[in-house]
Order: sequence, then structure tokens, then C-alpha cells
Amino acid sequence: MRTINLIVVHCSATQGNRMLSPEALDLMHRRRGFNGTGYHYYIRKDGTVHLTRPVERIGAHVKGFNANSIGICYEGGLDCRGRPADTRTPEQCAALRLLVHQLLGKFPDCRVCGHRDLSPDRNGNGEIEPEEWIKVCPCFDAELEFKEFAAEGTVETQSKLNYLKNEKGGK
Repeated sequence: MRTINLIVVHCSATQGNRMLSPEALDLMHRRRGFNGTGYHYYIRKDGTVHLTRPVERIGAHVKGFNANSIGICYEGGLDCRGRPADTRTPEQCAALRLLVHQLLGKFPDCRVCGHRDLSPDRNGNGEIEPEEWIKVCPCFDAELEFKEFAAEGTVETQSKLNYLKNEKGGK
């Protein structure tokens, strides 16, 4: 299994009032030269989660970060006029929260972020600011939304390390 240290949330950049099936998403990615859907998971408006690429396989969803990341995409991300917007349905929000929580259970030391948060730091101040975003995707602050899960993972990981340390006589 490859080392995973990043969970990246994306949107499909489709209008919230339009449907995009997993098959259509796959075709879009193939037309862009990918070998199938680049994301590992795709969440439909009804909350259905589709495994679109095995987690063991490197994704094709964020240049420079694919080797050690898992990509999650939700259907939507644009309003009815084609402008970036958080179009997630309550079902998508619930499914995304559950999926991220489950993935952090398997990969507890992962950072959860949005695609936009991996844009280059153009002004070199150590912070990726909105004016530096290459994309607005996923149209909400993923780091903030899943911050509580990341804190849980850190506590769980620390507890496991302390347990192992005690089991081995403090070494």
C-alpha cells in the first residue's frame, strides 16, 4: 500500500442543477488524457458514494500531490449561472463527512484540504490566500470543515503511540 498523507476534496465543476454520472465523469477524464477517473471517490447529489479508482492506485486529481493523496470529488460546484458555489446537498454533506471520517480512521495522520489549498504560494508568505488560488474548487473551506476530524486523528494516533510505547517497556 502506498503512503497516504493527504485527502483532497474537489468538486466536479458542474452546475448544481445538472447531473453528472460517474460514467460521464470517467469519459470527461479520458478525453483529457487520463486513464479513467482521476478521483478515488465520487459523491452524487443523493449522497451515493462511488469508488471510481482503487485507493491503492495513484490518483490524477492534483498535480504534484497525487502520489500520496486520496481524491474525493462531489457532483456540482457551480451555481445555475456557472459561477463557483457550494452546491452540496445535505445528503452529499453527510456522505462526505462520513467518508472523510472513515478515511482518517484508516489514515489518521492525513491533512484534509481542498484542491484550491494546494495552489502555489505566489507571494511566498507561507499561506495560500484566495487571490493565489488556481481554482476555487471545492467552493468551501475543506480544512475548516474537517478540522475536528483531523484533531481526533491526532489524538488517536498519539494514544496508539503511547500504548505501543508502554507495551514495549517505555522504549
